[in-house]
Amino acid sequence: MNITGVVLAGGLGRRMGGVDKGLVDFMGKPLIVHVLERLSPQVDEILINANRELECYAALSYPVIQDDIAGFAGPLAGLHKGMSMAKHPFVLTVPCDSPLLPLDLAQRLMQGLIKNDADLAVAKTGTQAHPVFCLCKKTLLKNLEAYLQSGGRKIDTWYSALKVIEVPFDHDPQAFANINTVEELSSLEKTA
Repeated sequence: MNITGVVLAGGLGRRMGGVDKGLVDFMGKPLIVHVLERLSPQVDEILINANRELECYAALSYPVIQDDIAGFAGPLAGLHKGMSMAKHPFVLTVPCDSPLLPLDLAQRLMQGLIKNDADLAVAKTGTQAHPVFCLCKKTLLKNLEAYLQSGGRKIDTWYSALKVIEVPFDHDPQAFANINTVEELSSLEKTA
């Protein structure tokens, strides 16, 4: 496989009252534990990108990496740090608040990337792309650094200049549900 998985847990959780979303309980376990259980069989290495509660994340027995860019700069800052620390040539990012992510996410994104000779593969359901569920080549690090240094922060704006393939996951749209509010948390628990 040769994939490093990066779980993005570096945000501020503003819409959930500032709590660290990865540590929020979902069906008896922290959200990030669900993510790790589903992601770990799919990749060769896991890194957790976090900027708060570092000791709690470190207790999960995976390396914890902090953004190099100050000020909670968003998922691209986590991808940047993950790419710079990854031991493998491909980097797969997933958010810490999507506990139902597909069990074949890495495999299907890799197939799409290779088949289309793309730089980056993004999950998609219907017409909705899910840019934080992406697999990219580690060789894009310099390109991403240049974008970040120019002040760019939006992941889809960054990759719009690259060769990107959107991989459909229409059979399982709920797999990409992410939890931003207490209401979304209780709703997803009821349907899961």
